[in-house]
Amino acid sequence: MFASWLSPVWILRFAIVLASLVLHEFAHAAMATWLGDSTPRRQRRLTLNPAAHLDLTGLIAMLVAPIGWARPVEIHPGAFRHPRAGMAWVALAGPLANAILAALCFAIQSIPVVSTSDALQQLLGLAFEVNVALVLLNILPIPPLDGWRALSALLPVRWRLSLAWLDAYGPWLLLIFLLPPANRAFSDLVYAVMSYCYGA
Repeated sequence: MFASWLSPVWILRFAIVLASLVLHEFAHAAMATWLGDSTPRRQRRLTLNPAAHLDLTGLIAMLVAPIGWARPVEIHPGAFRHPRAGMAWVALAGPLANAILAALCFAIQSIPVVSTSDALQQLLGLAFEVNVALVLLNILPIPPLDGWRALSALLPVRWRLSLAWLDAYGPWLLLIFLLPPANRAFSDLVYAVMSYCYGA
């Protein structure tokens, strides 16, 4: 097991997951700051320094699982001119950053000087896969994922209150993705998206 941890592919995947999660949280912080919330800047989250975004449990998950998580950026929607719309934009900024990174990795793979390099193809292919997975996972409307935060910010107040009980069960719902049927289905979805992009 320890030998697999030290393999070049594992180290490469770990570095890509870490960098992608840092970019994800930085995007949340940057969008919130741009919309008028000074909290991320005051808490020193408006940075690409991994140390500012790491979560110990999420880091451990990255060591033993295909993916992990970073420390969520604290946001105060009351600082936004339009709190509900602002919160939705902040929530979507993270997946959008990963989507842009995925698109860049996909596009760069077709550059002639890159397409002839196996090492670069492996690096970009892994980065493409990780960021596609991050986008698809985070847009799911399950608390505390970004898809849920964006949806709940735009729902009428009455609906948000009636669905507030889901917040307590969101993390347990996410555990379903660790079970073979759901994990396999999600992996199939990621590879279906990747296959569509490569075949388009």
